[in-house]
Amino acid sequence: MDYIVAAISSGYKQVCEDEKSKLVGNVFSSVASSYDVTKDLMSVGMHRLWKDRLISKLNPFPRMKHLDVAGGTGDVAFRVVERIKSVSHRATQGTLTDIEEDTHMYVCDINPNMLDVGKKRAAEKGYNEEHCLSWVEGDAEALSFEDGSIDGYTIAFGIRNVTHIEKALSEAYRVLKKGGRFLCLELSHVDVPIFKDM
Repeated sequence: MDYIVAAISSGYKQVCEDEKSKLVGNVFSSVASSYDVTKDLMSVGMHRLWKDRLISKLNPFPRMKHLDVAGGTGDVAFRVVERIKSVSHRATQGTLTDIEEDTHMYVCDINPNMLDVGKKRAAEKGYNEEHCLSWVEGDAEALSFEDGSIDGYTIAFGIRNVTHIEKALSEAYRVLKKGGRFLCLELSHVDVPIFKDM
């Protein structure tokens, strides 16, 4: 039987491969409402800077079709939307165009509780789901999107919770358009002694 390391919340645990999805689901169901606060505590707020840098590297653009996987709370997707609004506002000197309506963010998460948190946050921010945001319950290893349909794919602090990372990467490659951008933000253990002490 294969065993894999599951990065759950604040630690790592060796679990049977067949149990990982259930374990991850249970953990995120229990922490959904406090997930962003937990991230703030665990990273001393640094995750916000890292996500801003992720969006900078993504370089979002008007009319973009973007997929944020394991992004149930909407934290990354909201940043993408804000960046695109900023770009389209500057390009049109503030006049209303159909640019923002042609832009679409898909937030995909395997956990419905996390998506519920994201939807609530979206409503609080005044985002219109029909125009720019869609919430998709789905598995990173078997995405429901068509081949070559996505301009950008992000996964922030989620790849470690995927049971078969190679399948998730294959799916990312499949759904991305030619020249599309894949960005993964993740925490890791450092094995190089000089960096461990930094």
